[in-house]
Amino acid sequence: MTVLLHIDASARAVRSISRSLSGAFVDAWRRHDPGVEVLRRDVGGAPPPFVSEAWIAAAFTPEGERTEAQRCELAASDRLIDELARADVIAMGAPMYNYGMPAALKAWVDQVVRVNRTFSFDLARGDFPLRPILGGKTLALFTSSGEFGFEPGGVRASMNHLAAHVDTVRHYLGAERMHHIAAEYQEFGDERHRASVAEAMQQAAALADALARDGARPAPALTKGERSPERRR
Repeated sequence: MTVLLHIDASARAVRSISRSLSGAFVDAWRRHDPGVEVLRRDVGGAPPPFVSEAWIAAAFTPEGERTEAQRCELAASDRLIDELARADVIAMGAPMYNYGMPAALKAWVDQVVRVNRTFSFDLARGDFPLRPILGGKTLALFTSSGEFGFEPGGVRASMNHLAAHVDTVRHYLGAERMHHIAAEYQEFGDERHRASVAEAMQQAAALADALARDGARPAPALTKGERSPERRR
């Protein structure tokens, strides 16, 4: 049975385009695979705690040596990592805030990218001591933005610190493959925006159908600067 982790990061509970896109993906997957188990994590509505000095000290203390206070400090992180570890597919809805990810999503990333849980650290590896522990997952990222042209080669490609950041950390989430679907032009509210949203909704459903049909084993992972077929326009 496929386990799908559905994450939304928008601060908006309603009228959120990124929530609509991730929801369309999950709904389409359920239609194709009614037995899918969906784990819901709304970080936009209930943000995880920020990393603190006490959290860092606890995370870098060997598990068997942690105090009760340190175990409590890591309790939220443990729950989030357990959800992530169970997932085969991550459906992540995230609006672009000031050209990057919402603080709530960054807080989630910081809680789950943790030494000895989702990555190992060994200086014997030389200049690349970090190595992901999790693997085999597929990440579907659904974003919305007020402007446009954030795709590779677009007029604002260098300003897209949302998709680039997610792509950078996805290996530590265990995601070997990433697909990105975006709706743009929101601040313009014109026909371009309506067309972009409609196209993205169709792409979200089509991507879910394709991944569910293939057992969450789509095309090879994207390299930086490359878009999935679903993202090309």
